[in-house]
Amino acid sequence: MKIVFKRHALHRMAERDINEDAVRLVLASGKIIEEYLDDKPYASRLIIGFSGSRPIHVVAADNVIDGETYILTVYEPSIFEWDDNYSRRKRQ
Repeated sequence: MKIVFKRHALHRMAERDINEDAVRLVLASGKIIEEYLDDKPYASRLIIGFSGSRPIHVVAADNVIDGETYILTVYEPSIFEWDDNYSRRKRQ
């Protein structure tokens, strides 16, 4: 699949000092922790992975027909909102 970085994701990556290589690493070796099957036009998923010791969340969606994976947003999860493994949301 070809990886396509959406404009929003590129802005967030620049703000958060996360590069394309880190996102590609998360896609290749990360774990899906949430799925958003009702997202349009394509179902998306939240993936946790690490760039070194830095946790990174990537929201991605696949356009299977065109063979593209869209990177929708990227961020470093907060320990205040996520468990110690950054894979489950803390209950409010």
